[in-house]
Amino acid sequence: MKDRHFIRTQKILRIATVNSRGIPHIVPVWYRYIKNKFYIGTNTRTAKARNIRHNPKVSFCIDTGVSSPDIFGVMGVGRAKLILDNNRVKPIAKKILCRYFKSLKDKSAQYLLSDTDCIIEITPKKIAVWKF
Repeated sequence: MKDRHFIRTQKILRIATVNSRGIPHIVPVWYRYIKNKFYIGTNTRTAKARNIRHNPKVSFCIDTGVSSPDIFGVMGVGRAKLILDNNRVKPIAKKILCRYFKSLKDKSAQYLLSDTDCIIEITPKKIAVWKF
């Protein structure tokens, strides 16, 4: 499927969550797509993690292009959960960071890995694809 290949090769996913007052929060994130689920490394102090604790419903979007015929995107809704077990968090976080750094020895990679204390796991419930 073209959409799965697209999801696996793109680098930025925008995730939307809603806080306890009903205010939406959308942020671009790095991710990894494995077995039809999205994984995002973060810290429990972030708004997205706090929002997911309150409300697991999320939406997401991955898109590219600014003019036809090169506009393509995938968006969807799903349920998110926080993975907090450090024995699961660090291996997943390393796999995510390997998509964005040449080496995990990079100073920024090391900082991000040390600051990651949870993984957001998104199980998509509905996905839509568009192309123009």
